[in-house]
Amino acid sequence: MRFIFACLLASMSFAALAQQAGDTTVPLPKPRPAELSAEPAVKLPRHRPAATPDKPAPKPPAADPIGPPLPPGEHVAEPAEPTARIYQTACPAVLLGKVEAKALPPIEEKQCGTQSPLSVTGVLANGRMVPVAGGVETDCGIASALPDWIESIDSYLMARDNTRIAEVVVGTSYMCRNVNNGSTGNLSFHAFADALDVVGFKLEDGRFVTVDGGWRDALSPEGRLLRFAHDSACAHFTTVLGPEANAEHHDHLHVDLGCHGKTCTARLCE
Repeated sequence: MRFIFACLLASMSFAALAQQAGDTTVPLPKPRPAELSAEPAVKLPRHRPAATPDKPAPKPPAADPIGPPLPPGEHVAEPAEPTARIYQTACPAVLLGKVEAKALPPIEEKQCGTQSPLSVTGVLANGRMVPVAGGVETDCGIASALPDWIESIDSYLMARDNTRIAEVVVGTSYMCRNVNNGSTGNLSFHAFADALDVVGFKLEDGRFVTVDGGWRDALSPEGRLLRFAHDSACAHFTTVLGPEANAEHHDHLHVDLGCHGKTCTARLCE
């Protein structure tokens, strides 16, 4: 028994010594196939799409300013260009109610005209508005001088003849012409709406006193009235021309606000 155990032990030691003497390399295990050795890739979750801002609600289509299409052959008129602003001056006599008037567009006629003309239809005299026949085209200067002049004539009539002016009758107001209607020479003050030709006065007692018919007889009631009107005008206007000035003024009293003298303070009263 011991012999057998010794033989087994000897054979095992011999086999081990033989193996160490014959082959010193320890065999390694075979490599795994590539498809098995590669570790499977871990799939990452897909990226979220970038947040997009809320789109504004679509605006309703704008109304077509032109409107529906026109029938064939018709055309839309081109819009008019804006007009330039007109700068005019207000007249204090109108604002204060001393004259009844409305503003007119600027007058531009060759070298004649004025920027702020008025159509005067009445003047205040002794608390009432006295009509001006037909209205006159004049400027603020003449319109401002008229009330006091007409009031002085109206007061004369009340004191002397116990009547009043019913209407002032005017011939020429604005007119683009030369002095005395000449073909040459200076422009008249009528050309600048700065002059009036007063033909006469209608009275409340029914009379119509005209310069042409009443001036000749200086002692008659009509002659006295017209001469008073002439002389009173010299206190309110810088130029007054009547029948005694020249033949051109035989039928009216011309009044204007022309400049006379170096300082424009002189008056021409004829």
